[in-house]
Amino acid sequence: MSKKILITGASGLVGSQLTEMLLQKGYQVVHVGRTKRAGIPHKKGASFVWDVNRQEFDTEALNGVDVIINLAGAGVADKRWTDSRKRELLESRTKSLALLYKTLSTTNHQVTAVISASAIGYYGFMGNEVFTENSKPGTDFLATLTKQWEAEADKLASLNIRTVKLRIGIVLSDKGGALIEMAKPVRMFAGSPLGSGKQNLSWIHIEDLCAMFLKAATDETLRGTYNAVSGDWVTNKEITKAIGKVLNRPVWPVHIPAFVLNLMLGEMANIVLQGSKVSADKIKQTGFEFKHTTLEAALKSLKL
Repeated sequence: MSKKILITGASGLVGSQLTEMLLQKGYQVVHVGRTKRAGIPHKKGASFVWDVNRQEFDTEALNGVDVIINLAGAGVADKRWTDSRKRELLESRTKSLALLYKTLSTTNHQVTAVISASAIGYYGFMGNEVFTENSKPGTDFLATLTKQWEAEADKLASLNIRTVKLRIGIVLSDKGGALIEMAKPVRMFAGSPLGSGKQNLSWIHIEDLCAMFLKAATDETLRGTYNAVSGDWVTNKEITKAIGKVLNRPVWPVHIPAFVLNLMLGEMANIVLQGSKVSADKIKQTGFEFKHTTLEAALKSLKL
């Protein structure tokens, strides 16, 4: 019997592609979200409703479920970081996991593992240091958010549930996300490095990320935290030039000044003006094999 996997936050970029991959491989998939949909697209499936703010969960969703993959959380780069937006970013993550903990601790179920999304923002930004899973957390907003996010996931381990946290880097996909936004100005002949252009970006191809979630869901030896990055970090200037090469567009040598981005984005500009080098060694040691190991090959595999 194949595993039955429940996904929260499944309507997003990662959840949509992960669902398709799991269904193609013969897994049963259940979605839990803020609204009930008619089912999982293209296949027979089921969707259930939870109310994170009211801490309500339709426990029928757990019937037969072996693994939960938690992707719930408001988009970090979707809106400007006002105080209310920061609170929403945090609570959409921590309250989701708190609801899972509450539900799993008070309901009969057969869930053996929870795989929770996290982010490399945990490490903050520190020049040329290479971050491993043992590195200390940063002190900026994203690092603080991610630390609290993971603390809620860690509580699930006290229920004797195998818990895995994947710290996700910049996801490369042609269906949405950061890459599409980076490609827009290049496509319009306005591509330029951002800020210094020297900030390091740790990326992962969407196919590899989905495969990593599947490995975490099915390999019972995986526990704790793993960096979900390719290990092939590149600078902002390098990725901009690589996008230009794939699109056959020029990339101009004049950089977009940091102060312009700060005026446009406020504190959120840190996402594009700063970066980090994040190691993939730990996940590789589990036997996980990346399909996309270099930026150029990864970009060529996508339809930009």
